[in-house]
Amino acid sequence: MTAKATDHPVGQLMLPGQAAAPPGPVDLIAMYVIHHAFRRDLAAFRAAVPATPVEDRATWKALAERWERFYDILHKHHTGEDAGLWPLLRARADAAGDAEARATLDAMEAEHGEVDPLLASCAVGFDRLASLPDADARDALEVRIVALNERLGQHLAHEERDAMALVQRYLTHADWESLEEEHFKSAYGPREMPFVASWALYRLPEEHFTRVRDSMAGRPLEVIWRLFWRRPFERRERAAFRHV
Repeated sequence: MTAKATDHPVGQLMLPGQAAAPPGPVDLIAMYVIHHAFRRDLAAFRAAVPATPVEDRATWKALAERWERFYDILHKHHTGEDAGLWPLLRARADAAGDAEARATLDAMEAEHGEVDPLLASCAVGFDRLASLPDADARDALEVRIVALNERLGQHLAHEERDAMALVQRYLTHADWESLEEEHFKSAYGPREMPFVASWALYRLPEEHFTRVRDSMAGRPLEVIWRLFWRRPFERRERAAFRHV
């Protein structure tokens, strides 16, 4: 089924680095905010790896811990897409006889398979540098980070241009909300929320902050974030990326 004609288009969010924001009835603000945070993190890691002295154990440990957080969020995001979003879209596209959509969705899953080994190899590099002052390991990690930045960047852009156009064609906003509850929000427990919410809001362009805040939990979230979560999060960011 395609989105109903009565489902009115909503104003889509366009953040720095984003490749596209296809029009339609589904408000994809959560997807685009997460993509913005992935791009922000990759740029920070790409800058930090060559700049951090190999003998600075404390910073490499902080970077390794921060990488683990990034890796976990990205893994959960891809798992939610593979388990929930792509199968639903594939079923709708197949019912419509849309072979081009099927090819796009197959590519999405294949690209996840290309990104995962790069993520794992980077994790190995960060763990080694957290333990030993190994200049060769840092050089190898820099190469892997650059490769991941390019490959994940290509995937995010492909997803924004083509896969999100399929979301707008075949899903309603109610479909999207159900997917979010079942496959994305459910991946995080209460103890993870301070970090995840801070991670999503960190360095978000000010002109988009209010809309993103309202989509997440509204004004109460902003109060909690500014009073309790923001400073600890930023303190940990400074520790990990102190040489950038």
